[in-house]
Amino acid sequence: MDAATAPMTGLRVAVEGAHGGDTALVFIELGIVFLVLALLGRLAGRIGIPSIPLYLLAGLVMGEGGFIPISAGEEFLSIGAQIGVVLLLLLLGLEYSPDDLRVGMRTTWKAGILDLVLNATPGLAVGLMMGWSATASVLLAGVTYISSSGIIARLLDDFDRLANRETPVILSLLVMEDIAMALFLPILAVMLVGATLLQGAVAAAIAIAIVAVAFLFAMRFSRQLSTAVHSHSRELLLLSVLGLAFLVAGLAEAVQVSAAVGAFLLGLTLSGNVADQLRGLMPPLRDVFGGIFFVFFGITIDPRDLGPVALPALGLAVVTLITKIITGVWAARRVGIGPKGQWRTGLSLVPRGEFSIVIAGLGVAGGAQPLLGPFAAAYVLILAVAGSVLMRYADQIPSPLRAPAARSRPRPAV
Repeated sequence: MDAATAPMTGLRVAVEGAHGGDTALVFIELGIVFLVLALLGRLAGRIGIPSIPLYLLAGLVMGEGGFIPISAGEEFLSIGAQIGVVLLLLLLGLEYSPDDLRVGMRTTWKAGILDLVLNATPGLAVGLMMGWSATASVLLAGVTYISSSGIIARLLDDFDRLANRETPVILSLLVMEDIAMALFLPILAVMLVGATLLQGAVAAAIAIAIVAVAFLFAMRFSRQLSTAVHSHSRELLLLSVLGLAFLVAGLAEAVQVSAAVGAFLLGLTLSGNVADQLRGLMPPLRDVFGGIFFVFFGITIDPRDLGPVALPALGLAVVTLITKIITGVWAARRVGIGPKGQWRTGLSLVPRGEFSIVIAGLGVAGGAQPLLGPFAAAYVLILAVAGSVLMRYADQIPSPLRAPAARSRPRPAV
């Protein structure tokens, strides 16, 4: 053996001897997880539903109390899940521009308020009726309030409905919900640490001020930041944006603003050619780590805990399915869309997904309520599947809406 390489070889043997078994088990478990995700993704494509519900089910199967318990790779999955949240919200922010925000807030703010009242109230009420704390009930209100931008945007594309007249209304409502979440998550973080009322008010005011400044920055300096990170090299562009995303997410966490909100605001700030390039480059990366996020959330839930919350979750799902349809119908009617478009708008808002799980995950990590995780998992499973089916068959499902009867003109007096 060469004397120069002997020390390195000895070090490698020592490390492998100490950790080789654990490393092998981690790789085996991760291989199983990724293969399961690949199979479920193919199955979801075959039957025409999003993969999110199946990923959640996979996590339930592989978690504590499941059939294939994953333990050695759990630390990697935990970090991967956090990366998944950052990438999900970064790509979501890239779907919008500061102009979209201005237009959306100006044209749909009334519908946005109706959306908040109709869809957050049932979650808050059910949480309080179940004897949960005020914090846990507010968390459940957030879970029921926000539709899944990821699922809805993807299905609008899959079903070739992006050019439909009602689609801008749907996207405007999703923008309003994302803005509301950008303000809600900092307040939620303060509630979870058990701050006093005064401390909570101060911290929430600071967090909201930071978010407001970030919005102003996004609107005024979007072009400058996009120019700074632009590169003709895909490698350099990805490294620049991912570096910024993780840096902003970490700084956001440090000042009690969610990393998810920081990533969303960064995505919002990037625009033009940079945003177009990233929308082509990043979805596979987002989908891989997003899949890990949903699997990891499922792993943290014991399937045996789903039993006690199954019926309440189903009842709440039915109620908020109806309230979302009412929201969409009212919003579409206000801008002059006909009954068929109103019906499609309402059905399109039903799916819940990534943000509901993000909110529940924060609550579980903060110890707000042990049953919040299982409840949110059951609720999202129901509405992600039901909402996807309703969107697919929106034109075939009989609508209770009717076109207004034409008013007969009075005959002129002779």
